[in-house]
Amino acid sequence: MNLIMTTLLISIALSSVLALVSFWLPQMSPDAEKLSPYECGFDPLGSARLPFSLRFFLIAILFLLFDLEIALLLPLPWGNQLPDPTYTLLWAATVLILLTLGLVYEWAQGGLEWAE
Repeated sequence: MNLIMTTLLISIALSSVLALVSFWLPQMSPDAEKLSPYECGFDPLGSARLPFSLRFFLIAILFLLFDLEIALLLPLPWGNQLPDPTYTLLWAATVLILLTLGLVYEWAQGGLEWAE
């Protein structure tokens, strides 16, 4: 019981100290950019139809694709412990080969070149 109370007391004290320091530590000197309703870097009073680079969207889609690959391969260690993991490893290898071929194709076409 003494260990639980000590741990609880330390965690409450530490979180209280960190909360108080976070209120006193930041510098309060707002400038015009911080006071504007949009901090994204675009002029909020200008045109809303600004052109975006197509390469930006291509890189973003590729990032999402490889992020999805990681999500699909996360259950692989558990599937490897099945009595017959052949099908699991076959499907994982198929996904990896397909995505690797797609990456090689994008690389060969110059889709990963950010600047020309």
